[in-house]
Amino acid sequence: MKTRIDEIRKDFRKSLSDAGSQIELDEVYRIFLARKGEIASLYKLMAGLSAEERPEAGKLLNQLKKELEQQFNDRRKTARQQVSELDTTIPGRIPRLGHEHPLTQTESRVEEIFTRMGFTVAEGPEVESEYYDFDALNTPFWHPARDKSDTLYLDNGHLLRTETSPVQIHVMEKRKPPIRIIAPGRVYRNDKPDASHSPMFMQVEGLYIDRQVTFAELKGTLLEFYRQLFGEDTSIRFRPHYFPFTEPSAEVDVTCFLCAGKGCRVCKQTGWLEMGGSGMVDPVVLDGVGLDPEEYTGFAFGLGLERIAMLQYGITDIRLLYENNLRLLTQF
Repeated sequence: MKTRIDEIRKDFRKSLSDAGSQIELDEVYRIFLARKGEIASLYKLMAGLSAEERPEAGKLLNQLKKELEQQFNDRRKTARQQVSELDTTIPGRIPRLGHEHPLTQTESRVEEIFTRMGFTVAEGPEVESEYYDFDALNTPFWHPARDKSDTLYLDNGHLLRTETSPVQIHVMEKRKPPIRIIAPGRVYRNDKPDASHSPMFMQVEGLYIDRQVTFAELKGTLLEFYRQLFGEDTSIRFRPHYFPFTEPSAEVDVTCFLCAGKGCRVCKQTGWLEMGGSGMVDPVVLDGVGLDPEEYTGFAFGLGLERIAMLQYGITDIRLLYENNLRLLTQF
């Protein structure tokens, strides 16, 4: 009994010392001094003691209870005095509020611009079949993008989508033209992380399908988008390129918004920033989803959200967008 009393005294003192709030003090009282606490449990053990042991044990228990109650009352009195000494005239500390990640801000801005232009936001699965990620987009079996060195394949024969372009196939299979969508989302490549590459990044795919859609409409759409994003003085240019699912295809450049096309460190003195790919939807893709390419035409484009965020916010390393470094994120 004496050993148990010494253990409770030691535990009580430590718990009382660690209690830093009224709630924690109440918990100490409940554990040790309440009707079902540790002291009460010791009194119940006295029934199993001999007649010779009970007087001494009762004396020790009464002393322990009195001692613990006195210490508890002194500690509670001190805590109340500390509260009463608070200067209520001192302004309170404003709590730090959370805010959207710079990538989320960029995505919201892109969606806002395109929805004002008549586009709707579409979504699709991040785990795709080879048909939707490659075959339906006219990517031949020998194309380097289908190699394991570029694409992350799964054990079940599926893969992590390499772009959000498969969303356009899903949409065209389910909807009839006119179709005007953007598809933002995460995509995956088998890239080694460095300042400009990441195995996971954000992409926005755009698609417009209707009768008599022209390349001029593609130019006008992207020009209006980038002017709303970077400013009214922004210009764009198209450079011939090759993508399996568009024909003709073009890379899109915009005038550097930092130097207004004069040349600076960001645009490498060219005055232009490369922003993404675009082109007219290949007739083979339209035919594959049951749309007559003689009746319908359309354009598609893609752009990277990280690139836009890095350019707008002056971020030089894509890895900073995924490291959750509060020193960086609190700036936005």
